[in-house]
Amino acid sequence: MEAKMQHYKEKYRPQFHFTPKEKWMNDPNGMVFYKGEYHLFYQYHPFGTKWGPMHWGHAISRDLVHWEHQNIALAPDEHGMIFSGSAVVDWNDTSGFFNGKPGLVAVFTHADTYPGTDRPRQRQSLAYSLDEGRTWIKYKENPVLADEEITDFRDPKVFWHHDTGRWIMVLAAGQSIHIYSSPNLKDWSFESAFGEGEGAHYGVWECPDLFELEAGDEKKWVMLVSLGDHPDVAYGSRTQYFIGEFDGKVFVSEADGADVRWLDEGKDNYAGVSWSDVESNRRIYMGWMSNWRYANDIPTKPWRSSMTLPRELVLERVCGEYKLFQKPIASLEGLREELFSLQDSLHVPAEYPLAGIHGASLEIVAEFEYEDHAEFGLKVRKSAEEETVIGYDAGRQELFIDRSRSGESDFSSSFASRDAGRIVSGDNRLKLQLFVDASSVEVFANNGELAMTSLIFPDPGSDTLELYSAGGKAVLLSLKIYTVNSIW
Repeated sequence: MEAKMQHYKEKYRPQFHFTPKEKWMNDPNGMVFYKGEYHLFYQYHPFGTKWGPMHWGHAISRDLVHWEHQNIALAPDEHGMIFSGSAVVDWNDTSGFFNGKPGLVAVFTHADTYPGTDRPRQRQSLAYSLDEGRTWIKYKENPVLADEEITDFRDPKVFWHHDTGRWIMVLAAGQSIHIYSSPNLKDWSFESAFGEGEGAHYGVWECPDLFELEAGDEKKWVMLVSLGDHPDVAYGSRTQYFIGEFDGKVFVSEADGADVRWLDEGKDNYAGVSWSDVESNRRIYMGWMSNWRYANDIPTKPWRSSMTLPRELVLERVCGEYKLFQKPIASLEGLREELFSLQDSLHVPAEYPLAGIHGASLEIVAEFEYEDHAEFGLKVRKSAEEETVIGYDAGRQELFIDRSRSGESDFSSSFASRDAGRIVSGDNRLKLQLFVDASSVEVFANNGELAMTSLIFPDPGSDTLELYSAGGKAVLLSLKIYTVNSIW
């Protein structure tokens, strides 16, 4: 046990975010809930700390907080590397893999090159498990879906569509999302394509997801699409979402084609998808907490990359239209130990150090009231040389994270940045929930209406907190600070 605990005490090692024991990790894959267990698979290179020949790593949790590492689930074979994909519970054994009983099926991308060329080839394949996800058998007739005309043809996300009684696959196909259907997970028919004239297209489309959420007295469908890095765009890779209707064949977005809705306004939430088969139809999401602009170069060892906190996704109406809200899962509260609670409201001065409060793993819950032109917020992981600023500029109606002095950043010219997202509070109040870990900050504003996720790499000694304001009056109405205990 002592050796295991020491393994998770390295500089920058997150204490309550999922990380591999060692080596490279990127996209979450195969996220499925079955028999009381949440399965997380992920893109994994077991032989290096930079992207390389992809496998599926694997971990299991019963609460989405504490994780048990498993053996590698899928390894490269004669069809190529194991790229991203999904997993489902085949409740009615439509695949015929389980002798009439339910079982887990993974649908993933095999990646190699066309024979005699260096052109990438990406095809969809199956694997199934007869022991509740511990080991996997690849389908002998792999691959089950291919298209020689499309080079970027990957990341299948599969779900059962009750109204049509068929499996649906959404698949990244260049600059669009292709939708397929199947009665048995083996034989797929093309239904439609979504994407032309919709949303942002500066990078290749990747890692789609499609699911239904309750929206007041009605239901809406939500499509997630991640967007690859492009050198002309400051943010690098990020994820957009669309709200609309889906009839089992065609997805139609409600938004104007030029409208872009970002899932996260920070730089470090990419390739996220949701768990399938979760009880009570909850939609729980997790993303890869990095950015292709610098993912291979972040200063961590012997591992590289972490996942975001799991978040429950809900639709809520704001100013007459639905928005996707993100709420950290409630089971995280089990890690809390109260450190500080504000007894009376406070007029925030220009600088207000919170004396005696230190911590590298914190949850901070605060509510502010402010004048129209105020700027205010918190400075976390602070020392004389370093700080990460989480602030709200009321004049611009922007929430921002400024990590220009957050710590180590010379590994990329894109890292030391100030990133912002717009959020309007009609009553001049702002609620913030912040999660600060050894190398990240996640911010949820106004009950999850806006989320921002950012990596930071401060010195372990930069562990103080400070309130600040400028340009107008800001009143701190409430503040609670918790130490967040390690999940390891």
